Amino acid sequence: MPLDFQYFSDRTHILKNKNYFNKQNQAKLLYLGYINVILCHIFYLPDQQTNYFMPRLILSLFLILTTLSSFAQFKAEDFKAMKFRNIGPAGMSGRITAIDVDLSNPNRIYAGAASGGVWLSENGGISWSPIFDEQSSLAIGSIKINQKNPSEIWVGTGEGNPRNSLNTGNGIYKSLDGGKTWNRMGLENTKTIHRIIIHRDNPDVVFAAALGSPWGPNPDRGVFKTTDGGKSWKKVLYVNDLTGAADMVTDPNNPNKILVAMWEHKRDPWFFNSGGKGSGMYISYDAGESFKKLTDEDGLPKGSLGRIGIAVAPGKSNIIYALVEAKENGLYKSVDGGKKWTLVSTKNIGDRPFYYAELYVDPKNENRIFNVFTYITMSEDGGKTFRNIADYGNDVHPDHHAFWIHPEDPSYIIDGNDGGLTISRDGGANWYFAGNIPVGQFYHVNVDKDFPYNVYGGMQDNGSWVGPSSVFKRGGIRNSDYQELYFGDGFDVVPFRASSRYGYAMSQGGNVGFYDRETGKTRFIKPNHPDTNVELRYNWNAAIAQDPYKDCGVYFGSQFLHYSDDCGETWTLKSPDLTTNDTTKQKADKSGGLTMDATNAENHTTIIAIAPSPVNKDVVWVGTDDGNVQLTRDGGKTWTNFNKSLKGLPLASWIPQIHVSEKNEGEAWVVANNYRRNDYSAYAYHTTDFGKTWERMADDTQIKGFVLSIIQDIKEPNLMFLGTDVGLYVSFDKGKKWHHWNKGFPQVQVNDMKIHPVEDDLVLGTFGRAFWILDDINPLRELASKGENILGSDFDVLESAGGYLVTYRSYDGVRFAGQGEFKGDSRAYDRIAFNVWKKPVDKSKSESSKEDKKEGDDKGPKAKVSIYDMSGKLVRNFKRKVEDGMNRISWGLETNGMRFPSRNEPKEDDDTPGGYSVLPGKYKAVFEFNGKKDSVMVEVKIDPRSGTTVNDIQDIRKMQDEHSLLIKDAKSAFDKITGAKKSIGIVEKLLENQPDSIKKSFKEIHKKLNSKLDSLSNLFIEPENVKGIQRNPDQLSSVIFGALNYIRSSWSAPKGNALLALEKAKIMTGKAVTSVETFVGNEWKVYQEKVKGLEVKIFKE
Repeated sequence: MPLDFQYFSDRTHILKNKNYFNKQNQAKLLYLGYINVILCHIFYLPDQQTNYFMPRLILSLFLILTTLSSFAQFKAEDFKAMKFRNIGPAGMSGRITAIDVDLSNPNRIYAGAASGGVWLSENGGISWSPIFDEQSSLAIGSIKINQKNPSEIWVGTGEGNPRNSLNTGNGIYKSLDGGKTWNRMGLENTKTIHRIIIHRDNPDVVFAAALGSPWGPNPDRGVFKTTDGGKSWKKVLYVNDLTGAADMVTDPNNPNKILVAMWEHKRDPWFFNSGGKGSGMYISYDAGESFKKLTDEDGLPKGSLGRIGIAVAPGKSNIIYALVEAKENGLYKSVDGGKKWTLVSTKNIGDRPFYYAELYVDPKNENRIFNVFTYITMSEDGGKTFRNIADYGNDVHPDHHAFWIHPEDPSYIIDGNDGGLTISRDGGANWYFAGNIPVGQFYHVNVDKDFPYNVYGGMQDNGSWVGPSSVFKRGGIRNSDYQELYFGDGFDVVPFRASSRYGYAMSQGGNVGFYDRETGKTRFIKPNHPDTNVELRYNWNAAIAQDPYKDCGVYFGSQFLHYSDDCGETWTLKSPDLTTNDTTKQKADKSGGLTMDATNAENHTTIIAIAPSPVNKDVVWVGTDDGNVQLTRDGGKTWTNFNKSLKGLPLASWIPQIHVSEKNEGEAWVVANNYRRNDYSAYAYHTTDFGKTWERMADDTQIKGFVLSIIQDIKEPNLMFLGTDVGLYVSFDKGKKWHHWNKGFPQVQVNDMKIHPVEDDLVLGTFGRAFWILDDINPLRELASKGENILGSDFDVLESAGGYLVTYRSYDGVRFAGQGEFKGDSRAYDRIAFNVWKKPVDKSKSESSKEDKKEGDDKGPKAKVSIYDMSGKLVRNFKRKVEDGMNRISWGLETNGMRFPSRNEPKEDDDTPGGYSVLPGKYKAVFEFNGKKDSVMVEVKIDPRSGTTVNDIQDIRKMQDEHSLLIKDAKSAFDKITGAKKSIGIVEKLLENQPDSIKKSFKEIHKKLNSKLDSLSNLFIEPENVKGIQRNPDQLSSVIFGALNYIRSSWSAPKGNALLALEKAKIMTGKAVTSVETFVGNEWKVYQEKVKGLEVKIFKE
């Protein structure tokens, strides 16, 4: 049977025309078609043909597989040069949930954030560094140090305070090197681990208290124990699949004695219940091998119990306190080690046990109790009375979740709250706020078109803020650069399109205002229904959207879509109830269980996403928290619900975001998640025909966590980004294939994203690590446009963002801030970062030396860079090291300059020094590397803030050109001095074999000449080997440089002072050059003739 090539052609035709195969995969599919055909024919060839074809077939198959394996694809580690910038803020830091301190060095503090990872300070809280960013969960519930070996640290993931915005984790981690590296040690399905205990006498024995999933039943909860350092775990205390371990303490004098608070609770999107038959206090005397449940017979309250917080008095461990949620919440005390309990107080003991139920006892005073809840209160009488020591009055953020007291020095206290971390060194009388831990939890992010543009967003329990994406001043982005726009829990912020002075900001439950950044005035604009009998339902995180067509047009969501065309002063209804209006899910006012907690957090059947089309003013999409995806194509007259059209999505899922196309009116992307019902799968959908058909864009085969946001690039439609619970994903084929960007960016929840329409930046609002910016996504656009296979190129120069001829002012506030203040990275607008790709070498085959692999050094192969203006004139050239992967090679927008007079000679491959700035305009950058050549066009723009014109810059340029001639003349003259010095040195070596009389004669001559040359040299630059600091303003270099300062700092055509300075430089240059020429034409000429007449003797007689 001969090879049937028509059969192959038909197969490949089908492969080519399947609409879901993108171009970059077609080549792979063609190869797979070849393999398919070849393998089929192997089995149908007669023996004689098999003998002939088999070797060739094997060879062909080998070549095909080799080619397939060489297809390049995006790897985050190859793009480390594309650095994400964290711009803060850290002034409103974020929720701290766990603290522990190395007692052998109490300045070494570990702090865990609810969704921002683990942070380390090694200097008592002055500076902080994240040490957990490479891990796959940044939700921290507990930290415990092995104090006998402080390099051993355990971290439990998943925060243990199950409010509506909590973050779950994926197990327990262990470090053996103080947090430099981590290993996950199991318990992946526990979701939240709130407490860890390391056995005092045997560190291989560790207990983990797991609350489990707050969103539904799961069996992986209770108390787990390992006896082999985490290699294996045994569940030693379990009640039911809704009951987890909310607290766990041990007796410091008896490590085998453990007390555990078990808590039955469940959170639904619309309701929270605390309490049930599974709750209770348990005690073990045999290191968890058996437990006894304590009951009302032991003095605890009767009936159903809720959350319990337990604290043992370290100094007298027979005394134990417990906060017990019951029909009547109370503070209880045991004086016999937990066997019997008595009620101490029901007053002033806290009001939200589900969110905080924590007690701590002074290690030196068993009657001094710290109650950690909305505020921190302290009792000096064993809990009978309390007084506040941390509240609004002494400027400490409310809502406290973590607390640590030094066991030997109770005056040293560390507190973690919803606003960050505070430290007291005097027992709580005064507090220091650590303002450099940026773990803010942003729900949304937005940008304006200022220069530099501003970034907006609202944080969980920390208000709504605006801050700069970059600053044109020294010292980076500081906390003081941020402005609070609205108090309360912050959500979406929408800057007013016509002026960034104004905008909309929100707090929980639909409260919304129109603010004035300059005066501080805010107009409350929350919509009312025209029928006063209709009660509006607003989500905790209600939806708002600006009308793309009217500056004062704005949409807002309750269960209805509201619209205002006068910036919120009046509203009209644009829809009927767009939710399911399921009354069984409208019980937020009764939420809480044993303790009522009606704070709008459980408001349900509400609108949470609004997306008006920028292409058609009548098209608006709406998403709800109960699974509806609604569309109007007639400005709100009629609506279509697609809740049953999204294949694979459970009904009533959360629809937090809808992204609409900037170009196609029928195209939209819908983000859905269902983790609030214990389903952590990834869901995202795409339509191009107004919802008639849908394609699922994200599922568990590619995405590791649930989805929260999606965005399509505004310039390259194939480039898309996906924000998930485990960080950022990128796609270069419109969502068919996703890549996890898990290097260089923490795996933090990405709640919202924007792409700046002018600066080409990706701006991220994270729920746990504040704002991040990826500058210049043009390389990613090129990957999306041309396909990932361009990464197979040995060398390539990709599209790059332009630069601006900007200047920077000096510092605000503190110049020398030390290490105790947050400093966010600012974009360098005054340069262009060229995006240069070098194909990574297979490290397993590379023979490069370790020295070559050092990142950041200047060794290794370099690219030659040449910058040309549009006339083809070379304006700048330099060389830069090129490393594997993506490089960002910087050009400071300068021309080639002139070397000033100097005794130091340039090295052979030193770059020409930079000169003055180039003119605004377009430039071509040509790169040459290892025989390859590529180029890119870039644009240099004038500073839009400046009144300087192109004509002004050209006038300045003319004088700079004139000034450059002075540098050239001065350098030429000075080089004659240094050349003469070298010549004298050569002659002195030649005189070594001459008679003493000749040597003596020349010694005198050389002394005089060197003295003269030193005098001439001193006309140009400072003398050598000068003790102390001496500055001579009349030396030529100082005069020339001073003139340059006048010229280049001019705002327009240089005048007055600049002209005088240049004239002085001309005169002094002329004098210095004349002095050198006089010397060369006289003394030096005589000396040259004398040397020429010298009979050189090579050998000594």
